[in-house]
Amino acid sequence: MVNQKPHNIEEQIRLLRDKGMNFSDDEERKAKECFSRISYFRLKYYWRDLLDADTDGDFIEGTTFSDVIRRYDFDHQLRLILFDAIEIIEVALRSKVINHMSQAAGNGLWYLDSSLFENSDYHEDFVYDLKYEFGRSTEPFAKEYIDSHPNWDEESFDGDNPDAWRIIEVATFGTLSKMCKNLKSQLPQRSAIANDFGLYSAKDLTGWLEAISLMRNIVAHHSRLWNRTFGKKVTNPRGLRGKWLNSPLTENQKNRPYGFIVAMLYLCNAVCPGNKIKNKILDLISANQNIPYQRLGFIGNWKDDPIWR
Repeated sequence: MVNQKPHNIEEQIRLLRDKGMNFSDDEERKAKECFSRISYFRLKYYWRDLLDADTDGDFIEGTTFSDVIRRYDFDHQLRLILFDAIEIIEVALRSKVINHMSQAAGNGLWYLDSSLFENSDYHEDFVYDLKYEFGRSTEPFAKEYIDSHPNWDEESFDGDNPDAWRIIEVATFGTLSKMCKNLKSQLPQRSAIANDFGLYSAKDLTGWLEAISLMRNIVAHHSRLWNRTFGKKVTNPRGLRGKWLNSPLTENQKNRPYGFIVAMLYLCNAVCPGNKIKNKILDLISANQNIPYQRLGFIGNWKDDPIWR
């Protein structure tokens, strides 16, 4: 295999011109500025669907550099909105787990009790992940606890262990979602947490949380949502009490951004009524009418669905 040779910015623009992308003088200046802070490789995934399938990699006639940047900027703004949504869900999930589980157990050390979890090996991994995250946390309350408890041991269940309301506050979304999935199915608290999020099935909630954990990693690392297919799917819920869709998510929508977005919006509405996530998304779309939203899974009369009204 022979690796490609690097190209400078002028050469990158020339490559796009040769493939049929149009640049006005102003767009060329903008392209030079863009490629100085955004890599060619990163941007290419915003123009791939603008390539003409009937040619040898040339652009569809009339494609401009501005078409690409509009998509990139839209994607950036959408990620910022979704990060706000993830914050609402993540903070609420910590609170629901801490409150329901601690009150039922009558103490803050329930997370050490393997009898509350389906798989003991997963439970052990969860506790060590939790303690690892607590030990690495820069939060003052974590450092203060460790400094004042000489028997704290990150690699053992023994010794001093923080109460759930302290240690879970620094848990990653991924660790928290895995813990929820491993809670014993017959626990009333498991169902209570799902009900707080407007779902009748705890299995539906944990499936959504797994998907949102993937979305969180993508958004937090500034990765692309545009025209993306995810490795996980959002399932249609079996029962819910809030506004949802007129028709179930299609197979195509389940692993496209749209499926993830409506699931996140639903959970936000359940735990934080009056949030602005829906309006922010609608305003963003309204301000970018020329964006082909079907690339994100927004298809048909999606605006008529109850969740958007």
